[in-house]
Amino acid sequence: MRRRAGLVLLALAAFCAALAPLLRWYAFPRLAKVPPGQYQEVVMEARPATLLDYGTLRARQVEKVTIVQTLKGNVEESERIERGTGRDVVVWDTLAHVQGPDGAMISQIPERYVFDAHTQDPVHAPGEMVDGTPVCREGLAFKWPFLTEKRDYRYFDAQTRTAAPIHYRGTRTFRGLEVYYFEQTIPWTKVPYPRTMPIPGVRAATLEQQTGTTRWYTTRRMFWVEPVTGAPVNGEEIHREELRGGTLLGGRDRVTVFAGHVKMRPDYLDHTVDLVTSQRLLVLLLTSYGPWGALGAGGGLLVLALFLEAWARPSPLPLP
Repeated sequence: MRRRAGLVLLALAAFCAALAPLLRWYAFPRLAKVPPGQYQEVVMEARPATLLDYGTLRARQVEKVTIVQTLKGNVEESERIERGTGRDVVVWDTLAHVQGPDGAMISQIPERYVFDAHTQDPVHAPGEMVDGTPVCREGLAFKWPFLTEKRDYRYFDAQTRTAAPIHYRGTRTFRGLEVYYFEQTIPWTKVPYPRTMPIPGVRAATLEQQTGTTRWYTTRRMFWVEPVTGAPVNGEEIHREELRGGTLLGGRDRVTVFAGHVKMRPDYLDHTVDLVTSQRLLVLLLTSYGPWGALGAGGGLLVLALFLEAWARPSPLPLP
């Protein structure tokens, strides 16, 4: 009986030893994926801020400017693209809605971002765009890969429609979580006007051509990224926009459109940290807790099986 029990324990030990690499190298790439139907809303504020009064074309100080960023997974589009590419993809339709202190719309920019559900690498497909303009994205956007590394990445900037390095600046603690801090600086760059603007009768597509006035932008972008999930738990920008030259400014060289330090609203920070903390545990079950637990259990079962095997052997007969 003891020998039979030892054989059963030995089989279980072998199973646990085989389960450990399967969890890490087979299950993890197939199960750790961004869900295609995800919906998320984040509210960010700049308090105080400099904002252009489009009635007078003069910059003024305001109490706050609010940016509402909505992200909605487009399941129908992701399924269509998957059929053509043979990859698990996610399609995010996002909208950045900017409003002044009175709640009036300043601008809104829609985007469509298509990426691999596990690696977060961009997947190029028809419909990928920023503000109605087709783009071919490179680099990350919104989320880092699972098991983020301590290195620089490339991050897509929607204003310039280009990717630029975002630099790893060290490990920090944010609200009890160990996070990687990343920072990107976009130098002053001429960028397109948003298609939706708070100026009645003005078409963004022809504004620069008609007036010669150009729009310029710079930002310092900061992210605190939880490395297991690759999810940012906080994001900030020190953001500036200007109009320069042309006839629109009445002889002035430049005027500030917007300037402010944009931060996530505290209630959305709390929700984001709670959400990422729960998702972190699920990823660790596939990459750390599960594999190491299986190895530990396999080792313990092996020791117990060997003990039972030794105990089951008959004692040698005494010499005459």
